[in-house]
Amino acid sequence: MTGSSAGHPRWTDEMLDELADSVSGVKDSVAELRESVAELRESVSEVRDSVNGVRITAQALLQIAAQQQQENEARQAEIAEIRQRQEESDKRFEVLLSEVRHLIRQIKPENQS
Repeated sequence: MTGSSAGHPRWTDEMLDELADSVSGVKDSVAELRESVAELRESVSEVRDSVNGVRITAQALLQIAAQQQQENEARQAEIAEIRQRQEESDKRFEVLLSEVRHLIRQIKPENQS
């Protein structure tokens, strides 16, 4: 800058060209930044959609797991009930078998005489 008669600096063509180049560079940087922000927004939106998808899938899997747990508990209860009935049946069988053996022993002496 060179001085002018009023004491204000005077812009030279070279200085104006440098300023124009700087402004142009800033404009380019701002345009790139805007493009990057737009891409980032799109990526954030995609991530948000993916997270929502994962959340929905996780909730569905949790519901399935809870349902399977209930079904397993019901089966375990049924198995326990069947085992108890089997034990009772086995005991009745043993009693009947004992009675049949007793009757056979009573009949044998009568046949032998």
